[in-house]
Amino acid sequence: MAIYALDTNIVIHYMYNEPNVIRNLEKAIDGEHDLVIPYIVEYEIRRGFEVQPAPNNEASYNKLAWDRGFCNVVVMGDNYWPTAAKIYAELYHKRLTVGDLDILIAAFCLYNDYILVSANTKHFKDIDGLRLADWTD
Repeated sequence: MAIYALDTNIVIHYMYNEPNVIRNLEKAIDGEHDLVIPYIVEYEIRRGFEVQPAPNNEASYNKLAWDRGFCNVVVMGDNYWPTAAKIYAELYHKRLTVGDLDILIAAFCLYNDYILVSANTKHFKDIDGLRLADWTD
């Protein structure tokens, strides 16, 4: 059984009822795979609602993450910081730039051996050992 961690852009695609994302999410649930949303993604989603309220999207997100519990929103804890620092250093030495929030999400997935589901796999492709899936295909 795989555990999939959803990136912010996948959650946004879900809120907009993107058919491939919905189909892949349902396939994962039917296959009894676990779905998690790291608290950093929760933060990114909630700050978007604060900047630009979208009641229908917020209801859709709450249905995914809270009301029906398809996904567990999980606290990331303290264990990921050394992994994140290592990722940053490796990318720095390769002269590659990845945003800090993306590095923290990647560190969370690497540390827990989760598969990161993202529509922006190019942001993460240079992170060694990170397993990626794009559910928009």
